[in-house]
Amino acid sequence: MSGAGGADAPGDGRYGEAVFRPDQAGEGERIDYGALTYDDITLARLRALGVGPGWRCLDVGAGTGTVSRRLLEECEVAGVVAVDRDARFLTERSVPGLDVREADVTAAGFVSERFRLVHARFVLMHLPEHRRLVTALADLVEPGGVLVLSDAVDLTSDRTPSTPYTAVMRAMWQGLRATIGTDVSWVPSYPHLLQEAGLRPVAAEMHVPPLLPGSPISRFWADTWERSRAAMLATGLVDAAAVDEAIRYLDSDACAALSAGMLTAWGWKPGEVQA
Repeated sequence: MSGAGGADAPGDGRYGEAVFRPDQAGEGERIDYGALTYDDITLARLRALGVGPGWRCLDVGAGTGTVSRRLLEECEVAGVVAVDRDARFLTERSVPGLDVREADVTAAGFVSERFRLVHARFVLMHLPEHRRLVTALADLVEPGGVLVLSDAVDLTSDRTPSTPYTAVMRAMWQGLRATIGTDVSWVPSYPHLLQEAGLRPVAAEMHVPPLLPGSPISRFWADTWERSRAAMLATGLVDAAAVDEAIRYLDSDACAALSAGMLTAWGWKPGEVQA
């Protein structure tokens, strides 16, 4: 582990290095399980916002590129710039109109253009300085364009019934915070942050996928727990047997729990749409 500090101190490691390394066998498949869970919801929202022919789009932290490719193939946008700090999965699955760039989205000037759509999903929750990053992404939206941000919302509270799943999820959030600084506690403030960044109007919605045996989201969480197991055990909240029990629980009919939700918020840049 490259993180440091206790439960309340964010770690100084990085996603893709301390945990979730792209060179680890099966990491692309883990990301794709998340895509199978959320892509239809994401694309439905983007279509409802009017994304379509003529739009130039920026997909930040594009992962394996499923959203980028569907924007091109289904929404028929003019082009997509797909950015990730490690672009190996993007270059493996390139399609016409996809401009793949390997860059650190926390760096100033990681792209120089402006876009009608700027989209980031499950990215900012893993990064510090989220207020600065929201403002930086808003600056990349052209007048009349829209910024769309999606991140996880933790639904395992102290009032949630105790199950093998909830015990391990709580350990996962705490372990990831201590290791790489992941923090979803601020995600419900997205609408306010978008307004602070000068976007009007703003709105938000949330989707909670069902945890069903063998479903993509259940397989995603099982793989995620395996890859973050060391961070979870370091919290002292669970042991290896508890993680194994939770993985079995996910794949059983006894599972009765809420998955983490995906909150999506969007805001429009004032001004006329550029020709």
